[in-house]
Amino acid sequence: MSTEAPSQPRRAEEPLDAGEEMSYVYALGRGGEPALREAVARLAGVDGRALRLVESAGLAAVVSSVPSGAFGERGLRTQLEDMARLETIARSHHAVVDAAFARTTVLPMRLATVYLDDVRVAGMLDARRDRFLDLLDRLDGHVELGVKVSVDAGAVAPPKTEAVAVAESPGRAYLQRRRAQRRGTQDLYRAAAGVAEEAVRVAEGLSRARVVHRPQQGGLAPARGENIANEAYLVPAGEVGRFTSALDASAGATPGVRVEVTGPWAPYSFATVTEEDRHGAEEGAGR
Repeated sequence: MSTEAPSQPRRAEEPLDAGEEMSYVYALGRGGEPALREAVARLAGVDGRALRLVESAGLAAVVSSVPSGAFGERGLRTQLEDMARLETIARSHHAVVDAAFARTTVLPMRLATVYLDDVRVAGMLDARRDRFLDLLDRLDGHVELGVKVSVDAGAVAPPKTEAVAVAESPGRAYLQRRRAQRRGTQDLYRAAAGVAEEAVRVAEGLSRARVVHRPQQGGLAPARGENIANEAYLVPAGEVGRFTSALDASAGATPGVRVEVTGPWAPYSFATVTEEDRHGAEEGAGR
């Protein structure tokens, strides 16, 4: 996520849609591709803004204009602190990327990648030309699939314990039940770890690359249970069905453990901008 360099402070009463126009970049593709031009002509960007292509060095960036009051450093921070607004921006961003990727290979850019103007966008394409073309070649004909492994201890029946003698105290019986419950939970997580290892083995054999993400928590977590593995795989588009079937089979019949395959998506996890590229974006936004 790129921001502009420090500039004149924005007055508290200044609206977010004020200021000069900046260039918001959604994705990168090869220059001169009719499919990319068609996608851009049919779509709108954040806040319904018209899209255009900025082309240079055999590459094309999908861009829309956005006001500096909203997408400069201070305005962007204000927007990202508003969850409803953040969701609106994210939905618009991903809609553009997904629609473009449905027609041709593109490199998704990070949410709210902003440059001062189109000249700086073209400069970024010139500076990173070889790297971006290599990435486009690598991603041609591939999609991203997610693999999530979750544990739901509540879905497993409590372990059976031997009948307690009548003379045994209620406290002792309670402790026995608690120990049995802990053993059952520990066994479930050991089983889940085994399922996750098998899922990785199967997925790696059917994919070109793997990225390990942090397990999902909070609002992103599964409705039931705990996410213990959250990974992405770069898979040939023609192998999606085979990949999904193989992962379904790898889950086996382990009560309380679920393996979920999501996608196919545009390859966000395999086209992320490096620290060097982000630094270039920040310099471009500030000049």
